[in-house]
Amino acid sequence: MSTHHEIKRVTTHTLQSMKVQGEQISMLTAYDFSMATILDEAGIDVLLVGDSASNVMAGHETTLPITLDQMIYHAQSVVRACKRCLVIVDLPFGSYQGNSKEALNSAIRIMKEAGAHGIKLEGGAEVIESIKRIVGAGVPVMGHLGLTPQSIYKFGTYTVRAKEEEEAEILINNAMALQEAGCFSIVLEKIPASLGTEVANQLKIPIIGIGAGGGVDGQVLVMHDMLGITKNFSPRFLRRYLNLYEDITDATKQYINDVKTGDFPNEKEQY
Repeated sequence: MSTHHEIKRVTTHTLQSMKVQGEQISMLTAYDFSMATILDEAGIDVLLVGDSASNVMAGHETTLPITLDQMIYHAQSVVRACKRCLVIVDLPFGSYQGNSKEALNSAIRIMKEAGAHGIKLEGGAEVIESIKRIVGAGVPVMGHLGLTPQSIYKFGTYTVRAKEEEEAEILINNAMALQEAGCFSIVLEKIPASLGTEVANQLKIPIIGIGAGGGVDGQVLVMHDMLGITKNFSPRFLRRYLNLYEDITDATKQYINDVKTGDFPNEKEQY
């Protein structure tokens, strides 16, 4: 029987066991109680309260504007819903880059105020001190390498990272450093599949990919993309499992029509 089915509550230890046993880890983003309830009951292993809330929930162009207070609000909503899965929360831009003390304070706020099970932050060598400090305080940390959306203005583009040997080598070294610093897992975003496989094979901790190929230890997608709620975002790594944009549009048009024509409410729908 797989780890997935026998576990009552997914922990960082569970994910480690899954990697060892060769069982893939499933991860999605979530930002509110209702959706998190459905995803948790469906059996998802990890829910990430992503700073992608800045895009899909608040309508910003990048992940940069979302605040720590807003992340905590979304995280509280998700944690209330989850009975089984591991809930990880992104530290938003500006809440950890200043210094390791600020990073620790941000992480502690998320753990205390939201009841989350761990945090995720972007970057390699430049955030090692912060990671050590947060892990030292007993907070599980997930790393994030490759395309790091909070650094979008530095990159200037959302294209694939680490295609050149030099950048690939830096990424591998950073991944090793994150593991050494105490990260329990790392997300790799938009890198060549061969590099994703190499990192997953070299590291002891679970590697979760988003556009990092099938040779890693698990996959993550933004829920709104996976369910087809968004329609203008179509990177190669995205598989849409539903087309909710069209379904919701059709349902709404039907509702409008039924209200306008007096079809809704009918006799059975009245007191």
